Amino acid sequence: MGLEQTGEARTSFKDGVAQTPLKVTLTDREHPYMQGAWTPQHYEHTADDMQVIGVIPTDIDGVYVRNTENPVHQPLGRYHPFDGDGMLHAISFRDGKASYRNRFVRTKGFEAEQEAGRALWAGLAEHPSLSEKPGWGAHGGLKDSSSTDVIIHAGAILSTFYQCGEAYRIDPYTLEPMGTDGWCPPEGISAHPKVDPKTGELLFFNYSKAAPYMHYGVVGADNRLKHLTPVPLPGPRLPHDMAFTTNWSILNDFPLFWEQDLLPKGFHVARFHADLKSRFGLVPRFGGENDVRWFEGDATYVLHFLNAWEDGDTVVLDGYFQDNPVPKTSPDAWPGHERIMTFLDQNMLEPKLHRWRFNLTTGETTEQRLDDRVLEFGIISNQFAGVKYRYAYSAVSRPGWFLFTGLVKHDMDSLESWAIDFGPERYGSEPGFAPRVGATEEDDGYLITYVTDMIEDRSECVIYDARKLADGPVARIILPGRISSGTHATWEQGATIRASKAMLAAKAA
Repeated sequence: MGLEQTGEARTSFKDGVAQTPLKVTLTDREHPYMQGAWTPQHYEHTADDMQVIGVIPTDIDGVYVRNTENPVHQPLGRYHPFDGDGMLHAISFRDGKASYRNRFVRTKGFEAEQEAGRALWAGLAEHPSLSEKPGWGAHGGLKDSSSTDVIIHAGAILSTFYQCGEAYRIDPYTLEPMGTDGWCPPEGISAHPKVDPKTGELLFFNYSKAAPYMHYGVVGADNRLKHLTPVPLPGPRLPHDMAFTTNWSILNDFPLFWEQDLLPKGFHVARFHADLKSRFGLVPRFGGENDVRWFEGDATYVLHFLNAWEDGDTVVLDGYFQDNPVPKTSPDAWPGHERIMTFLDQNMLEPKLHRWRFNLTTGETTEQRLDDRVLEFGIISNQFAGVKYRYAYSAVSRPGWFLFTGLVKHDMDSLESWAIDFGPERYGSEPGFAPRVGATEEDDGYLITYVTDMIEDRSECVIYDARKLADGPVARIILPGRISSGTHATWEQGATIRASKAMLAAKAA
């Protein structure tokens, strides 16, 4: 939706809502991930007075932010949906009112292509020699689009790229850019850094094609680097996520990684080595490379973890174990894009809710399957990150597509579960859990997600009471533009953001 133009950007208005189109050269829309719920959005909206179906609860205070991929220029070669430029969608709540904004992440690559008026970097599905400039991160030939993950740390949004890139800071309420973080290592950081709500510390990792192949670091609540250490690996690896407990950070070395002998030729081909074990590296929060304790597990690949905590002399880790990390090509894949579409289909990869237990005394690992359904992109209440928790919320995927059709809530103690479906041709995002203001119990709050309705041709912010999912949404806020589908989202309490900003302002005074 929205007018697409070439030429200089200008501000226009529709129904009293500011909309800013950008310089766009995208012309070919035959790609399946440039259509339907993945149609790119190029307008930037500001909306403070939106139609509401139902009533926005007055006991929500905070910000829900989602990252999406929105290609702006005609691709150099084949397009992969993760190549799209990052766009953040933020909706803030307070006193029963909501305010929405969406803005592109003004990365260095985005600005360079806006100046050039065309694409300068090839994407994941092409040889890096097609790129006209050096790229960022582990791959080395890709644009850092900062379109993968989004969290909030030290009072600001931090958007990141899954192949490693710079950390872009953005105001969570205005979406005004705040620049890149000076503490970011030369190799960049991966998507999925974690924030410890107890300390305000940010834990991050990166990976590369040069020894030692991984680094791990800690940034304080004051947004200053406190710790950085190498974590040597046997060779280039493809970690995507990490987890942490009160005392330990959990890194990984899975047997799905680039073929090392092809890398000098510029080919980034991943192979699953079923004969190798999965390895989990437990490092004390401020430990060095000699302090890492490695535990082995069944061969798999894990895209995302849920949470981890300490149980006596055992560290417990929950995540999504892929039963089929390298599936056969989907028979319904778009010709010429079979591999791309297959690896975007969670139902082909078969991730299942899984638990690992690492015994710090014996060095043994035990594993347990928690649910046999295909589930992924799980979240918890952020206040329980790194400690024992009870409730988890996972996304249900549409077969054949990178689209979410519903959510499943789990009681992780009893393994009882409750499911909700977004409805026909309605596709949601990774949700955020918003604790009710004054809540004293873990699931006393709301699930918030963006839903794109292809029948109504619109997007909504949908709010569910987390304890009454069967009752349906308590509010549906109609957004000014239709959102393109994307990857990750986050929630942060308004009180936490305000306290972080006040602390930083006091230190700067």
